[in-house]
Parts: sequence; structure tokens; C-alpha cells
Amino acid sequence: MSKSAKSLSKLIWSSLVSSIAAVSIVGGAFAASPSPSTNAVPSDNSSLLPWMDTSLAPEARSELLLDAMKLDQKIQQLAGARGVIPELPQCGNPSRHIPGIPELEIPTFRITNGPVGLGGGDCSPQDKATALPVALGLAASFDPSLAYDFGNLMGGEARTLGLHELEAPGINLARLGENGRNFEYMGEDPYLAGVLASKEIQGIQENDIIAMSKHYVLNDQEQNRGTVNVNIAENVLHELYLLPFEMSVKDGNVGSIMCSYNRVAGTYSCENEYLLNTVLRDQWGFKGYVQSDFGSTHSTAPALNAGLDLEMQNARFFTNVDIKAALDNKSLTMETIDQALNRRYVQMFKYGIFDRPIVRGIIDAETNGSKSREIAEQTAVLLKNEGNLLPLNSSVHSIALIGKTTYVDAAVAGGGGSSRVSPLYTVSPLQGLQNTLTKLGSDATITKVTVANDNSNLDAAVAAAKDADVVILMAGVVTSEGRDRPSLSLPDNQDELISAVTAANKNTALVLKDGDPVLMPWVNEVPAILEAWNPGQEDGNVVANLLFGLVNPSGKLPVTYPVAKADTPTSTADRYPGVNQGVLDSTGKEIPQVYYSEGLEMGYRWYDAKGIKPLFAFGHGLSYTNFEISKLVVTPKTSDGTKPIKVSFFVKNAGDVAGAEVPQVYLGLPENANQPPKRLVGFEKIWLEPGEKKHVTITIDPSASNHPLSIWDADADAWKTLEGTYEVKVGNSSDKATLTDSITVRTPAGHNK
Repeated sequence: MSKSAKSLSKLIWSSLVSSIAAVSIVGGAFAASPSPSTNAVPSDNSSLLPWMDTSLAPEARSELLLDAMKLDQKIQQLAGARGVIPELPQCGNPSRHIPGIPELEIPTFRITNGPVGLGGGDCSPQDKATALPVALGLAASFDPSLAYDFGNLMGGEARTLGLHELEAPGINLARLGENGRNFEYMGEDPYLAGVLASKEIQGIQENDIIAMSKHYVLNDQEQNRGTVNVNIAENVLHELYLLPFEMSVKDGNVGSIMCSYNRVAGTYSCENEYLLNTVLRDQWGFKGYVQSDFGSTHSTAPALNAGLDLEMQNARFFTNVDIKAALDNKSLTMETIDQALNRRYVQMFKYGIFDRPIVRGIIDAETNGSKSREIAEQTAVLLKNEGNLLPLNSSVHSIALIGKTTYVDAAVAGGGGSSRVSPLYTVSPLQGLQNTLTKLGSDATITKVTVANDNSNLDAAVAAAKDADVVILMAGVVTSEGRDRPSLSLPDNQDELISAVTAANKNTALVLKDGDPVLMPWVNEVPAILEAWNPGQEDGNVVANLLFGLVNPSGKLPVTYPVAKADTPTSTADRYPGVNQGVLDSTGKEIPQVYYSEGLEMGYRWYDAKGIKPLFAFGHGLSYTNFEISKLVVTPKTSDGTKPIKVSFFVKNAGDVAGAEVPQVYLGLPENANQPPKRLVGFEKIWLEPGEKKHVTITIDPSASNHPLSIWDADADAWKTLEGTYEVKVGNSSDKATLTDSITVRTPAGHNK
């Protein structure tokens, strides 16, 4: 970017108010694939086509290929297209690929959606895959190793089905509880999202599949997503919404980025030079390629010059005619075209995509289904358990299973839209309960009542509840891309259902199946609440195993649950869904403006800063056992702001059941930082047997990609560490970080990073 362009971009920001190797026939979901250098299959034409020489570095191969390509071939490779895949004619006429060029041995570049399994693939509807729990559930695990397994399973299945790019992970933040795609993302905290996304990326790319962080950036609502302009302060942008993307680049080494639909600072994300060049490439050192979300490209030369490399799903602006016209009028250069292709080809060579045949294998449904169940079991959050109603006793004689058809008649395999997975199989709630009861040797009877959406048969549900020893009540919400929820309440009269059934039988365990926080006007009436999210295809087994204690819940909330909508930071129209202020686009249509004027006070930071008590706090999650965190020690006591800080304490399982606790480390910055009271800077999932005690040390590294001690200095275009007292807080949720210590930072003159 030129100095004048950078100055202009700074002016814009400062004026704001505050996006084969051999194909494994059994799926290979958790087996590490060979590295590209060892799995490459030399081409028969390698002596004729020098870029097919696998002994060369990816960068050299890409340069040789580009030197051999004609202009028309290069233009054809800049965008996707619908059509038959020569390597897989059985796939019909799909539209999620870039046609290959056989004479150059450029393969068809095949793409599949994510991020909760392979959804919307390049061979739909033939492609079926493992439907995993939603990404918000993965975030609730607070477990980086589980995130790696999650990504590795998806990457292995993508490899098996002859795919090349997986559009995952999704790491937009849950600023808005109503967002229709929250289920695809990893909650409200940028550090949590960044840590888990980076591990998921590593798991995906271990299979020589290119991962993609999306949607860069600020695609935090579905309403008006294609037109809305986001107004945000530069420090808020960097410290919250860009941070997980930065971590995915620096820690995950992600191969690609998807730019989003919305505008930022008046410019569409997919032609926003500040985001795509200044931040992504110049500041972070990203070497991969940027792909547009489908239909989010709005120009030819401006988009390419700003850093967009690939238009999907077809060529609307990166057409032969438009590209040649831009070259003729000199608004675009061949150097820029070559650069766009080179960024993708280097990744394709790096991950062996030129060097393995495109073959569709068969996924091992049983093995991967078992893995998906194990993952989902670690995502559930026990929100409430008065009187230790849970786990249910296997000696129970009669069970009433009650709920709307969506939640009791079939597995809730995920939300709607492009990420929807066509599951290999599903396990219904009734089937899962029967499976678990059989394991336990129980002869309990189950009466299932499916309640109509208008509650017209509510009396039958109440009668069944009264006659049963225990009630398992299932409720929730299933959201979708393309639309936001109308409110934070449960739909289809479920609040009335919950109150009526609970009044009929005090031994009622409520299972929530959703991908967002929900309001709970009946919370004091229900003794036990298990947040199971949308658990994926193994729904029935997952929930039953948790309810009967075959698995101890260990999840923690990755989002705050408010008491009321008015308690949230997005309860005003200017913050959501946005307001019209007479700003028109080139066609004369009004551009909705949304203002992130809550600034850094988003998620638990908002509740902390405003002194608002949430219904359930970020990081909250109970267990069937009890844990104690004690004896916090922070070293050193003084620092120059560059050396690692050790946060040590003990965690003890004080109960009689094996389980896992997640101690969380928060940091309060000096008062002159003008920050919310605390930010998450560390966590670790600790598994303990009954009575077991472990000494845990979590390191806060000031040089880490999440900049734990720093704030963004917009004037300097850099992160800055301030002198002063930093308060270290440790606990098992954001509202119970009661162990405290501090460290004093004295920085060298002019220190920043």
C-alpha cells in the first residue's frame, strides 16, 4: 500500500464512531497424513511439465506454472464455475470448484463448506459426512486438543472424498445473541476462538486439505449482511474482532481466508485494502490466498488490487471481458493477476493437490461417528443441578420424554444454510435413551410425547409428566444462515411448555439444544438444565450418556446468557440491526449503518463494566463432582513487559466422580489502558480422578499472537504495552475469578510490539 493510501485509510479509521497421496477408503479422520513432500505422486509428464517436479519447492513450482500459462487460462483460474467435474462425472453439475486445465495438469480445485462437518460440498447431494456438534459447542469444550481432533476428522473426510479446500473454521464473534450463524462460530471471546480455531486448522491441514478462516471480518449478523456498513473504532477492531483471525494466521498457519459480505468503514470487505493488504499481509505476514464469500465480490480491478485472489462461486466480476478491459485501461496489471494465482497455487503445491488423483473414497461411518460422539460429550454444559437431580439413577422405573418434534423425534444435527451436513446416520433421542438404559441393565419404560407447536396437546404432556418418575424435557432452537432469530426467546411456545411440565413433576431435567444463548423466564422452576447445543448426528447417545452419568459434563459457556434482552450490549437499534442515515450506494439504495459503539465492552466485558449480573456467565459450567482451585502464585512480580509470566495454582477434584475442570486466567490492565475490567488470557482443561490434585502452571507470553498485555495504538499502527499494575484473576468462570494476584510492568522507553 502506498503512503498516501495508508494515510487515507488511517483518516477513515480515525473518523469512525468507535469477513493420492492414496485416498483412504476408511476415512482416516484421526490419522496424520504424510507430509506433501513424501506423499507426492510424480506426474508421467514431469519431464515435459517442469512444475510437476515434486522435488522443487511450492514457490518454484508455482512460478514455473505461471510462466507457462496464457492470459485466458489465468483469467479462467481466478473464479469458480458450475460444470461437470471430469475426474468425477458422477457428481453431476456442481458449482463449488474451479475447473482444471488438463493440458497444464492443473486439477479441478474442489471446495467444501464447513465448519461443523462437510456441508454444501462439490458433489452434493451425493456427499454425506459426519455431522459434528456445532462450533459453539466445540468452543464450550475449552479444549485445544479436542479442536484439533474436530478439524482432523473433517480434514480426513474431505481428503477421502477427493476435496481440496475446507471452508472452516468460522471465527466471527458472538456479539449478537440473535445472529443466525452463531452456531458456526466459537463464542464471544477472541482469545478462546483464536486458540481453538488455530488447533482446528492444524487438524484440517494435517490431511493436506487447505483450511479457511471465515468470515473476514465483522460478519456478525445475518440481517442486511450483504449491504450493512460496520462503523467501529480501530482499537476495537484489532483487539476483539480481528484477533482470532490474526491468531489463525500466526498460530494456525491457515492457508486461506474468506472475506465477508458486509462493508467496513464504507468499503466492502472483499475490496477493503486496509483489511486485505495492510492488516492481513503487511502486519500479520499472511502468505495464503483470499477467497470471496459466495456473491460477495463487487468489482474487478478494485477487488484484485485490494488483495482478493479468488471469486466464488462463479465469475461475476472476474470475467474474461472484465479482466481484459481492466488490463487495457491499466487499472489492473498482469503482476496483480499473477500474484493472485500464485498465492493459491503455492498452497495447492504445498498440500500436494497437484500430485494426487481426485478419487472419492468411502468414509468409515462407525469410526467417525464414535469420534463425533466423544467430541459432543465434552461440549455439553451443565448449567444447573439443584438437589443433584442429575445424573439420573439407573433404577428409575418410568421416564417421560417430552418436547417439540424437532428436539425429541430426531437428532438435531446442526443449523441450516450452507453449512448443513447431510449426516451418514443419526441417533434419535429415544434410540439413545434405549441404548444407554440397555448398557445400564435398566428396564425403565419410556413414554414419548411430541408436543404440537401451538401446545394444543399440552395436557397430554402434563399427564405423562405426572405419571413418570422423571421427566426428560427437550427444548431449543435451530438457526440458519441468511436470517437472524427474531428474539432471544425459545420459539413455538416452549416457555409455556417448560413451565407446565416442570409444575407437573419436580423431577424434570431440561435438555437445551441450540446454538445461541436463550432467555429463561422459567429458570427458577427447573431443577436441572443441561446445555447440549445441536449435538450432531449422535445426538441421542450423547444426551443419554450425559443424563445418566456415563459421561460427566465438562463444558463451559463460551457466551454469556443474559437475564433479559435489555441487559445485552446490542439492545439498541443503532447497534443492531442498524439504522438508515441517508447514505446511498452507487445505485441509489440506502446503506444500513451499524455502530459498534459499545466498543470493547462486548460479551462478559460488557457485564463486568456495567455491573450487570448475567443469568449464566461466560465460562460457567457445573460437573457431577466438585473442584477446588487454590494457592495462586504469579511470578515474576515485576516485568519489563516482554518476559513470560507464570500463573500457578492447584486444582483438586474434591468429589467422588472423575471429571474435568477448566481454570481460567483473566488479566485486568492498568487503569490508564481504558479497558473493561478483565480479558481472558489463559485456560487449561484439567482431568482429575476423585480426590486427585494437580499443580497447574499457565504461561502468559507477552509476545504471543493474542497480545495479552497490550492494547492497540491506532496512531502508531501497533500494539503497545503500558506501564502499571496488571491484576491476575483465576477462577472457573468469568464471574467467579476470585483468586487474585498482580504484576507490575515497567516497560523500556518506547516499547511496543
